[in-house]
Amino acid sequence: MRLALEEAGLAFLEGEVPVGAVLADMRGCILSRAHNKRESLTDPTAHAEVIVLREGSGISNTWRLHDAVLYVTKEPCVMCAGAMVNARLGRLVYGCSDPKGGAVKSLYTILNDPRLNHQVEVVSGVLGDECAALLRAFFKVLR
Repeated sequence: MRLALEEAGLAFLEGEVPVGAVLADMRGCILSRAHNKRESLTDPTAHAEVIVLREGSGISNTWRLHDAVLYVTKEPCVMCAGAMVNARLGRLVYGCSDPKGGAVKSLYTILNDPRLNHQVEVVSGVLGDECAALLRAFFKVLR
């Protein structure tokens, strides 16, 4: 999660919403790391989670990431949660909740919806205070 926070810090410096993500295999080897790039790429899908899933799948040479762990600083949105289900992600570890857009526990529970063909193990609140503080600082600067 510390590496994901580093990525979120880079996003902050680039004027992006400070969300960082790291994808690792179950042994802890890093497959990919990224931060939000929606503004710089003018791409609405350029969330940190989507970027690392794409890169990690390429490196792993498979779209099935059931043996991978995704660390992300903020609770994923609907798009990112859907991508995790489609990637057959093994585990998600995230920092702070997103009460306005979270699709893991706050607004929706996409990763554990029994109607879907895959469920993702979830661990929440890891370095949550630090992750939330970075987001608050970013939006304070914008206002």
